[in-house]
Amino acid sequence: MMPRAVFLDRDGVLNRAFVRAGKPYPPASVAELQIAPDAVDALTLLRLAGYRLVVVTNQPDVARGLQTRETVDAINAALAAALPLDEVRVCYHDDDDRCDCRKPEPGLLRRAPAHDLERSILIGDRWRDIEAGRRAGVRATILIDRGYDELLPHEPDLRVRSLTDAAAWILQLEMEVRA
Repeated sequence: MMPRAVFLDRDGVLNRAFVRAGKPYPPASVAELQIAPDAVDALTLLRLAGYRLVVVTNQPDVARGLQTRETVDAINAALAAALPLDEVRVCYHDDDDRCDCRKPEPGLLRRAPAHDLERSILIGDRWRDIEAGRRAGVRATILIDRGYDELLPHEPDLRVRSLTDAAAWILQLEMEVRA
């Protein structure tokens, strides 16, 4: 039986995104990385419930020449050292590359090792995350609503304010399934 996962976007979910003109941007360095205060506790609860915790993140600034892959990898390593994550999957492409891993495409969620997508959940903070989850066929999509100035082509299954709220909903869903 394939494991189930909670797929997590990085910037705006696990760490602070820097919002300029209503649009979120990633930290520019490890020094700017600010992990969400509730991340450790929320992720620990999800891990104890039997979920693999897999980060799925677009980092197009590498393809655009605005960021180095080494810096993105260092930020991911700092997150992995601080949080109970199982895996980090990164798309370094821009839209022009037309890859299958850049969200909203579902490639990062479908990449090996495989997970039981019908029993998995995606948590994101942008429309690209929600759409990738829909296209991959996950059980549910959760939007952490940060109030960005962008439209959602499709509504998530749930809107919340924090990772703690998302984890609580997932755990409640688990209790309902077991009942």
